Amino acid sequence: MISWQEIVRQVEDRAGGRCEYCRMHQSLQGATFHVEHVVPRAAGGSSDLENLAWACPGCNLRKSDPVKVRDPESGALAPLFNPRADQWSAHFAWQGYSIVGLTAVGRATVVTLDLNHRRRLLVRQAEELFGLFPPY
Repeated sequence: MISWQEIVRQVEDRAGGRCEYCRMHQSLQGATFHVEHVVPRAAGGSSDLENLAWACPGCNLRKSDPVKVRDPESGALAPLFNPRADQWSAHFAWQGYSIVGLTAVGRATVVTLDLNHRRRLLVRQAEELFGLFPPY
């Protein structure tokens, strides 16, 4: 049986030390990132590697348990971004330091996780000084 410590290492390595939602790098953060359940345990999600993501505390706490939220453009329910099933660039784009949602999934995730909070924009500016932004 694989230890939790090894699972954490694998999830962080797979993510390259970046939050799989907002793409911030852990190296400039004051808090440790979390292993996050993409489909929450409360909704039947497992603790298998294919249901785990690396998330900054802000994204993890804002995401919480919902798996579907309102798309601000259409008002329809849309699933939150799933880093195990979705490609980031299919749902999001960079516009300066801001993340723009390209799809209902992207727009709903940007709003729900507050991906363009003022602090996040400042962190992205700092990341640029260290060669960490943009993340790709």
